Amino acid sequence: MQGRIEEMDEEGLGVLTVDRKLHVPFTAPGDVVEVRGWRRKKHRLIATEYKVIEPSGLRTEPVCPYFGKCGGCTLQHLPYSEQIRFKSDKLSNLLDMMVDVSPSPRVYGHRNRIDIVISTRGIGFRRRGTWWDAVDIEGCPVFGPSSTRVLHSLREFIEDHDPALYNIRQNEGFLHYIVIREGKFTGELMINLITSEGPLPEAFPEYFDYADSVYWSVNRTPSDVSYGEIRMFWGKEFIQEKLDDTVYLIHPNSFFQTNSYQAVNLVKRVAELSEGDRVLDLYSGVGTFGIYLAKRGLHVEGIEMNPLAVEMARRNNELNGVEAAFRVGKDRDVKDLAGYDTVIVDPPRAGLHPKLIRRILRDVPENIIYVSCNPKTLKQNLDVLLEKYGIDYVAGLDMFPHTPHVEVVAKLKAKV
Repeated sequence: MQGRIEEMDEEGLGVLTVDRKLHVPFTAPGDVVEVRGWRRKKHRLIATEYKVIEPSGLRTEPVCPYFGKCGGCTLQHLPYSEQIRFKSDKLSNLLDMMVDVSPSPRVYGHRNRIDIVISTRGIGFRRRGTWWDAVDIEGCPVFGPSSTRVLHSLREFIEDHDPALYNIRQNEGFLHYIVIREGKFTGELMINLITSEGPLPEAFPEYFDYADSVYWSVNRTPSDVSYGEIRMFWGKEFIQEKLDDTVYLIHPNSFFQTNSYQAVNLVKRVAELSEGDRVLDLYSGVGTFGIYLAKRGLHVEGIEMNPLAVEMARRNNELNGVEAAFRVGKDRDVKDLAGYDTVIVDPPRAGLHPKLIRRILRDVPENIIYVSCNPKTLKQNLDVLLEKYGIDYVAGLDMFPHTPHVEVVAKLKAKV
């Protein structure tokens, strides 16, 4: 099949329509492409064998040498302004209203975490479209220069000690992943090596003596995951990140927004939208929003189901000299929302639990700030909540340059 790409789907793939609709990776509107093979995935036809025979004027040269092979970035062939336009159109169409997207302050070097597989197929990221293959990399431009240094040290360690690398297909091998985390505003660096059970050469931390914190974690499960039970650490127990005037401790197994530069704008936006004195921070995590708001004099209660995250939030509370209250709990078990001026929800990709939605509609707190990493479930939840709420504000923030993903912040006000 041959034809011109006229549009992009919501995942950032070019759409070619001839006698059927084909979704073509790494293409741009205006490209003329030839497609020779495809596969069916989730009711769509995805091109697997194709070439661009006449490039669009929209295209730009990708910065990353692994673009098109690595499964991480899929939009580097588009100028960043086009990426923002694509995300704004995507949100506007989905939410049926005009939604502006704020660009990331930095387009490269913005990620503060990357998870690198240490496999017999390569040391790097999963090859696009596979679970069993990897692209060997020397560094990651979206993370920054320290990734190159860490990967060089890792390869030196492997060359000197010859540990068994992860065979992904057979789920065998000692070394599985190395996770790199960096405080973008503090410059502090953390390395977490994930292995299966077995002895780690004592010299391992010496290869990373420039890192502030070095961890060894063991994954005893059959699952292919980039975390495990902490076995040992060297240096600092935590690294720190700073968003505006608020400092946060980072633990290997705790979640933190992956783009620190845009996370500053996110916490500021949430603070601007918050009303009243008493705030409930649901899905509070390590206290990213709650601690920031408490520093501004608001009375904050946070609820989070992950005990480690709650422990980290309490440490962050103490570190910043505020008195927000955090406790372990599930979204579905929240009892009373009526006493809060603002309720902040930042749920996982699955969205709000139905029991929580029913509780909101029963208690009707005046203000809800909904932070979402999945616009589809945001839309589903809004369709129900609009029974008793109106949308006061909605905007996107690009936390994930070069990918089709986008963060959304919406403010809902109870109808009078």
